[in-house]
Amino acid sequence: MSVIALRYSSFMLAILLSVPNTFAVADIIKAESLLPAQADDLYTERKAVIIDVREDGEWNSQHIPNAIHIPLGQLAKRLPELEQYKNSAIVTQCRTGKRSLQALKLLKSAGFTQVYNMEGGLKAWQNTGLGVQ
Repeated sequence: MSVIALRYSSFMLAILLSVPNTFAVADIIKAESLLPAQADDLYTERKAVIIDVREDGEWNSQHIPNAIHIPLGQLAKRLPELEQYKNSAIVTQCRTGKRSLQALKLLKSAGFTQVYNMEGGLKAWQNTGLGVQ
């Protein structure tokens, strides 16, 4: 390791150690993630909006009742359709939870305030015994 890299690493470590660590980065990600049962509760109790970011064929095969379908590749240009939900609870969902995590990041960067990613996606939703249509 070069002297510059070593000094930079030491500098960054000093900064990180000087900042009070009230929560870890993993806790931030967890705070934005929900298990399927939690997503269902949020939908039922707080009328959260579920946004399914899978492709058309996946959606047509099966989906969560009353979810809004916007494929991930179209989400950025279709944000105006979701403007009414900017301060509402939103759950992003895909097949396994990876694309929906990207959707969460996009929505957060666009100013949506209460966005959650459903861990495990539709597969986990079904494994929990929750219905699809």
